[in-house]
Amino acid sequence: KDAKKILDKELQLPAGYSLAWSGQFEYFERAYKRLSYVVPMTLGIIFIMLFLAFKRITPALLILGSLPFSLVGAVWFLYFLGHHFSIASGVGMIALSGLAAEFGIIMLVYLDDAIERYRAAGKLNNNEDLYAALIEGAALRVRPKAMTVAVILAGLIPILIGTGTGSEAMSRIAAPMVGGMLTAPLLSLFVLPAAYILIKCNYAKH
Repeated sequence: KDAKKILDKELQLPAGYSLAWSGQFEYFERAYKRLSYVVPMTLGIIFIMLFLAFKRITPALLILGSLPFSLVGAVWFLYFLGHHFSIASGVGMIALSGLAAEFGIIMLVYLDDAIERYRAAGKLNNNEDLYAALIEGAALRVRPKAMTVAVILAGLIPILIGTGTGSEAMSRIAAPMVGGMLTAPLLSLFVLPAAYILIKCNYAKH
């Protein structure tokens, strides 16, 4: 973009001549336009699937709203590696969004299950009981989530540090996913249960 601005300002083409950008720049421009509608479409599909899974709009909005926060680790890691945003890293972020949504879905399922167990046992009588139920539900996800993250990282790190043919593009896909694996699990373990507590307490008041 800077080069285009400089050339538009300083280059005077003779009559009948024109300038066209091609190669990697042309490919990037075309792919970027494609991403401009693929990303909203992906988020829309995620929201529809969440709504169909929970039959309620609140959990769907909660998980969808948490996705940008799960990408914080991806952005930090790309910055740490010195990678600029590219189509490959955009694909990695889309894949990370799917994983973060999956983490959120499973967490909310565990939280709802814990609430139902407390209610069935007659132990859900006040906010303190609700807190205990949600803490118990979240704690049940710690070990499975740690195992899931470990397996995902074990698969991604060889791709990230690979040096073979095509490794540069694959590394840029893996980089945001590796960074996101540092923040997305923490988000689902701590932030989602806390937000869910606030929502449930608000419903209880009304």
